[in-house]
Amino acid sequence: MICLYDSQQAILTIEALQEADQQLIPGSSQIRYRPGEGLVGTVLSQGQSLVLARVADDQRFLDRLGLYDYNLPFIAVPLIGPDAQTFGVLTAQPMARYEERLPACTRFLETVANLVAQTVRLMAPPAARPSPRAAITQAASPKSCTASRAFGFENMVGNSPAMRQTMEIIRQVSRWDTTVLVRGESGTGKELIANAIHHNSPRASAPFVKFNCAALPDTLLESELFGHEKGAFTGAVRQRKGRFELADGGTLFLDEIGESSASFQAKLLRILQEGEMERVGGDETLQVNVRIIAATNRNLEDEVRLGHFREDLYYRLNVMPITLPPLRERQEDIAELAHFLVRKIAHNQSRTLRISEGAIRLLMSYNWPGNVRELENCLERSAVMSENGLIDRDVILFNHRDQPAKPPVISVTHDDNWLDNTLDERQRLIAALEKAGWVQAKAARLLGMTPRQVAYRIQTMDITLPRL
Repeated sequence: MICLYDSQQAILTIEALQEADQQLIPGSSQIRYRPGEGLVGTVLSQGQSLVLARVADDQRFLDRLGLYDYNLPFIAVPLIGPDAQTFGVLTAQPMARYEERLPACTRFLETVANLVAQTVRLMAPPAARPSPRAAITQAASPKSCTASRAFGFENMVGNSPAMRQTMEIIRQVSRWDTTVLVRGESGTGKELIANAIHHNSPRASAPFVKFNCAALPDTLLESELFGHEKGAFTGAVRQRKGRFELADGGTLFLDEIGESSASFQAKLLRILQEGEMERVGGDETLQVNVRIIAATNRNLEDEVRLGHFREDLYYRLNVMPITLPPLRERQEDIAELAHFLVRKIAHNQSRTLRISEGAIRLLMSYNWPGNVRELENCLERSAVMSENGLIDRDVILFNHRDQPAKPPVISVTHDDNWLDNTLDERQRLIAALEKAGWVQAKAARLLGMTPRQVAYRIQTMDITLPRL
């Protein structure tokens, strides 16, 4: 299948589609994909090839054509223009499950895609098909329905049972105006979930407004949420709309709802019950139509029992709870998350980045108390330390306060012991230093690092150099 990007409508259209019997499929021209939607839209927006060993393993597969075998592989590669921007997607499904041949099949399809791209460019100037990434950037405005798809399900990475169940709940709840309470530890991606729910709902073309309930003192909360009239208090030099008014017709995301005070909870309860409010200093009652998505990392049941959270507000918010699993409970997602985040970091740094299998194994051995946010910070830190663009286990440093107790300094002076992948990073560094006679420049050459990287690790890993 060949899909090309239509910049006027901001969609992918199917230009060519054939089954194994070489018969063209009627009606395929009516199928549409938005940038970032499904597997095809994801390849368009990310500009990277995507390979599935089995179609059924990825929830993003939309199957709008109803032609694919869910037990067979699937390959999608981008069509790239001379400006390095993606303007289409080429997909194929191998007719047998030979996983060991998938890399070769992917390289072959990428070669075919280059030929297809050249042909398309001869038929239509590249200017006629601008970058879908530019379309996604323009789409970020809440006024654009197309933009909302950039925040869709493709940004939720993971195929673990816990994540699949969560994604299925999100798909269901997105269709309705139900109040949602997103629960999970800090760093699990609660705001991303709220974005996905809104931008895949009937309210997607309306505003999505965020508000952190712990960010302001009570004296400012009422004005921030409900707005104020001119002269309502000292400094109120003009009328100002609050978050509820700004979100009218759309969605209001209340983050850290468990941190809110009793007085704030009472004011919030009224607008949830009655759907009306007054600005501070005003007497006009305003009607607002807002969907509420709240988030917390607290145990609200305990907070209710202790009297810290209103029970009636709890029941108003807890209509549709979604609990996000911590990263330590979905270790099988770490590899996919790491590759996804490395691509994101590479794009932000405008360079090519890769991550080694050894680094992936090291990431999977850590318990990630800070969840996905900590993983992203760790990879960004590692990317900065990687001068050659390869994120290997040697450049990965976890947050120092979260590292396990340091192992005792053991003698590892046997030849080439510093190459032993069973040693942890600290032991390998000590082994290389011992082999190099504690000369940091020599140890750096053994490890394929720079002297500055070695010196940084000696300091952060609290390695004591012997006095010579």
